[in-house]
Amino acid sequence: MLAFLIPCGFALLVWWFTTGAILFLDRLPRATFRWSLLGATAVLLLSVALLHSSAADADAKSAYIGFSSAIGIWAWLEMTFLMGLITGTRRHACIERCSGWRHFVHATQAIIYNEIATALTVAGAFLATRNAPNRVAFWTLTVLWAMRVSAKLNLFLGVPNLGEQFLPDHLKYLKSFFRRRSLNFLFPVSVTLATLVTAYAVQRYQHARTTFEATSLSLTIALLALGLLEHWFMVLPLPSERLWSWAIPSRRTAERTARLINALRG
Repeated sequence: MLAFLIPCGFALLVWWFTTGAILFLDRLPRATFRWSLLGATAVLLLSVALLHSSAADADAKSAYIGFSSAIGIWAWLEMTFLMGLITGTRRHACIERCSGWRHFVHATQAIIYNEIATALTVAGAFLATRNAPNRVAFWTLTVLWAMRVSAKLNLFLGVPNLGEQFLPDHLKYLKSFFRRRSLNFLFPVSVTLATLVTAYAVQRYQHARTTFEATSLSLTIALLALGLLEHWFMVLPLPSERLWSWAIPSRRTAERTARLINALRG
């Protein structure tokens, strides 16, 4: 049981802390973004190096390293989007009467650069690990990408909880592409497919023959379960913002952090 719970707990902790750290940095004054992105880029380079170095080894340690490297890469993609560096060609809200295919095109324009960057990243992870015994990083990025695309489509089509409180001020225009409604046709499809994939991964775990395979599948199962949880947050009356209340800095904290960064700059 511990062989399953420890990787799951690790995935949960990394997901929770990384998400909170990104939310915290994204709510600091914009003058700090340059330094936050510089730090994130350093993490990105380290993560890419770890992805390559761990791909050749098929043991439990390498599975953890592969997973962590993928999270580091994903964090950079999220930060560049949320800080407005890599978003899309459209940076303003859609008019209220816009709907249908035209509205979908506008929504796509608002995020297209980030989507291209993410697709290229996943493709790069595939090429880097396609002949390697350890492909945890690739599968981690694939799960994150698939769940994020599904979440964005559901927000566009309409869900009860939009999570707009997590959007920074400079991305508030994205709310014009969200729709609040009781449910949409895609949501049950998304949840059902994700549940089936999770069940398949659990079945594979039960027949794992090595510690590496068991650890890899445990990490993947945890990530799939967290993706499902994020989907259910969109429709159930649950206070999801409390999970990261510690990561939303007060105005005083943000100002103090900005002054500290400015002092370090010289």
